[in-house]
Amino acid sequence: MSFFDFTAKDIGIDLGTANIVVTLKGKGIILREPSVVAIDQVSGDILATGNEAKEMLGRTPEKIKAICPMKNGAIADFTATSLMLKNIMKKINKEHAIGKPRIVVGVPSEITEVEEKAVQEAFFQSNAKEVYLVKEPLASAIGAGLNILAPEGQMVVDIGGGTTEIAVMSLGGIIAGKSIKAAGNAIDECIIKHLKKNAKISIGQTTAEKLKIELGSAENSVTEKTKEIRGMDIDTGLPKNETISSHLIEEAMKGPIQEIIEAIQSVMSEVPPELSADLVDNGIYLTGGGAMIKNLDNLIAQKTMQQTYIAETPLDCVALGTEKIVENLQKYARIL
Repeated sequence: MSFFDFTAKDIGIDLGTANIVVTLKGKGIILREPSVVAIDQVSGDILATGNEAKEMLGRTPEKIKAICPMKNGAIADFTATSLMLKNIMKKINKEHAIGKPRIVVGVPSEITEVEEKAVQEAFFQSNAKEVYLVKEPLASAIGAGLNILAPEGQMVVDIGGGTTEIAVMSLGGIIAGKSIKAAGNAIDECIIKHLKKNAKISIGQTTAEKLKIELGSAENSVTEKTKEIRGMDIDTGLPKNETISSHLIEEAMKGPIQEIIEAIQSVMSEVPPELSADLVDNGIYLTGGGAMIKNLDNLIAQKTMQQTYIAETPLDCVALGTEKIVENLQKYARIL
């Protein structure tokens, strides 16, 4: 069977640090769940994956371990990742009868050869027939509807959970790019640290993420909003409620957001003049969950002097890109 002979049962996957999104050729997204797995450390059995496992984070007894096995877009815990993928593939196979599929997986642009092999091996252990990798900025751009094969510059900033992938592409290749760790999880950690220092309350990542979504902004908001949260009092170690202001969250987010903007400016400075002119016409596209941070598109536009757009479905761009690749494998073969 040839390299280009994909069947309807082949799948595309965004193997993200925060979430795994799976697409099936011709059917779109068929599964979306957090990249979390809960394992019984005595027996080694999987107790839960996805949403059920995420709810266990920080709440498990000693013999149960709930972890995020992906870190900065790469596999940090190979055994846990393999178990998680096997469970996910089992779920998909039960509903869609995919058998031994061939898979296109989005991976960070600066992934090492060792990490590439780890990703492929994890999927082979989860019953894949063949595994092809595509760099996330390319998949994300395709998912956002850009023609990356055209002889003109296209720029994408994919702000995921573990990494922000910045790339200027032309003719199916990355002309200039950078991958940084200032992304969704880093912003959450900054919120956690900022509240410990300034509000004397300790919270978990789930609460920090909610504060980022509900109160966060890349620019100082004119109208202050508040939200009451529950956490642990730093001084007493006891539970306490605290009212948090949007201005406090905005202050916490400034560091990583500034790092993202500086990285965008750095990549733009490396682009040849001809492609720089294309960026003036085409602008910058934001994808990934971080693209939805309030006013981030406005701030990037101000700092880069370029039109900045948020993709129609920013959370799903990498996954939708892998699906389009699966559907047009011959067309995209040289980017795999």
